[in-house]
Amino acid sequence: MLQMETRMQQPLLTLEEAARRLNTSIYSVRRWIDSGLLVGTRIGGQWRVDPVDLEEFIRQGKRPKKDEDQGD
Repeated sequence: MLQMETRMQQPLLTLEEAARRLNTSIYSVRRWIDSGLLVGTRIGGQWRVDPVDLEEFIRQGKRPKKDEDQGD
């Protein structure tokens, strides 16, 4: 229940905001969404990332190593 309340209180992040928090490019964030590593939601033609999902992504260490992440 607490996680649901937390999700409702925090605004969704743009790809730019998520990329800034991860210190990477928006292209990497989009690639991770496309591959299923990071949960993203498309709203009105634009991608958004829930801060709770982003924290889970970081916590679980799902981010590929730099040499596996092309384009940055």
